[in-house]
Amino acid sequence: MALQDEHAIWLEAIAKERDRAAFAKLFRYYAPRLKAFAMKGGLSAEEAEEIMQEALVTLWRKADRFDRTKAAASTWIFTIVRNKRIDYLRREKRPDLKAEDFLHMETEEPAADISFADRQQANTIRDRMTSLPADQLVVIRKAFFEDKSHSEVASELGLPLGTVKSRIRLALARMRGMMEKE
Repeated sequence: MALQDEHAIWLEAIAKERDRAAFAKLFRYYAPRLKAFAMKGGLSAEEAEEIMQEALVTLWRKADRFDRTKAAASTWIFTIVRNKRIDYLRREKRPDLKAEDFLHMETEEPAADISFADRQQANTIRDRMTSLPADQLVVIRKAFFEDKSHSEVASELGLPLGTVKSRIRLALARMRGMMEKE
């Protein structure tokens, strides 16, 4: 019997029977390999040990999710470690930024012509919105100015979600048509 088949059988025994002997065999075989794999990914020996242990606990808990028709046992196990390592690096390697770190950064004001054009476009959009039917105007305001999701708008107005989406599409198409005519 091939080693991969044997490992798959052990994983299935863990899933079905919570077989501790099968888990011990997988642990002895994979623990050093998983730790080395995590270290190759940029973790220290201590971090790699922690990730390896977390991965093997996950293996114990989620062995029922293993499907030998989709992946080899080793692929499934190494994927768990890979994902744990990525999660760890995201969690631990983020810079600790504080508000005062940004105080030295200068903000650039947009050029006067760009600022003027933006204001002019905003005024045009506001003017065009007044020509929308009331049912379309209310959903546009809630979705874009109150920053609500379509489902929140539907819930607030007591409308079906499809109706809210249709009204938004119609309003945007009508406004786009008005803007293109100019």
